[in-house]
Amino acid sequence: MTRDDMEDIDPGLARERTTLAWFRTALAFVAVGGIILRAAPVVGGLTLGMGAVIYLAGRAAAPAWPLTPERRRHVLILITVTVVLVSMIALVTIFFAAETLFPIP
Repeated sequence: MTRDDMEDIDPGLARERTTLAWFRTALAFVAVGGIILRAAPVVGGLTLGMGAVIYLAGRAAAPAWPLTPERRRHVLILITVTVVLVSMIALVTIFFAAETLFPIP
């Protein structure tokens, strides 16, 4: 019996902790996006959108049913691509909007 099989049989609280971590991250993006929305509407909107994407990725990361190895691999690839895209969008947004968000007096 492999570790993945054991995790599917008795995941304990790991699945719940993972779901909560994704939800907290999405909530943080939405909160920051709401704050930024006043200073830079485009950047705030992007940040709010990224919060929604992170929430959906978290929902895909912890399905309520056991996954086949093939399906698990697809889900992990989807999550990896989503995290990389959100990170790249955040970096580009900060790079181009730094002057608007953090004005130098």
